Amino acid sequence: MTSPLPTPDPGTTTRTSRPAGSLGTVLVTGGSSGLGAAVADAVAAGGGTPVVLDLKAPDAGHAFVEVDLADTAAAESAVAQAADAHGGLDGVVTAAGIDRCGRLVDVAREDWERVIAVNLLGTAAVVRAALPHLEARRGKVVTVSSTLGVKAVSDATAYCASKFGVVGFTRALAAEWAGKVGVTLLVPGGMWTHFFDDRPDQYKPGADARLNDPAETADAVLYALTRPAGSEVRELVVAASEEGSYP
Repeated sequence: MTSPLPTPDPGTTTRTSRPAGSLGTVLVTGGSSGLGAAVADAVAAGGGTPVVLDLKAPDAGHAFVEVDLADTAAAESAVAQAADAHGGLDGVVTAAGIDRCGRLVDVAREDWERVIAVNLLGTAAVVRAALPHLEARRGKVVTVSSTLGVKAVSDATAYCASKFGVVGFTRALAAEWAGKVGVTLLVPGGMWTHFFDDRPDQYKPGADARLNDPAETADAVLYALTRPAGSEVRELVVAASEEGSYP
């Protein structure tokens, strides 16, 4: 005897203003470089409208709101500005991130705290401001942590603290907004980007480093953004096959 098919939950199939699989308007923090730029480009290539929040305009010419994400009030205002200009939001990807390497006693207080402000507090501020817009469309949030958000290493106290914080924040957010907004935690490994450019040589990846192409990670982000309402990728690890910091 076969079991009857379950009755669909109306709450998972209503309040969406875009077809399943489409992208709509996607806010991308840090979208002018690195993973953020790759995500913005992928959204555009997929037929969506990326809106970049960053300190400088993206070279690709995507819609842009200038903001320092360490200023959480400014970050919230930038989200409101973007949503007003584009008639709402369908997705948010918090790809902005910075680092200051060194032993805790050697990293200046201002530098250490700015890492926390951009990576964790900026993430929370952007998501907080975007949630009402996302709920109206059954939208998606993809937060960006790191393999160093699940594995701690020396000389990275600020970065690890911020990225471990993003993990906890996102898991709690998923529980809080279940059935209303899709929430995905992205845990990327190292990628070939300009993220490492301003580091001292001892903290830069060597020429033989096994890092990932940010376009591959961006492709995975698009998969999470295009799941139908009621279906979510809750956590996603994307890394080069020889990533040294995971697991």
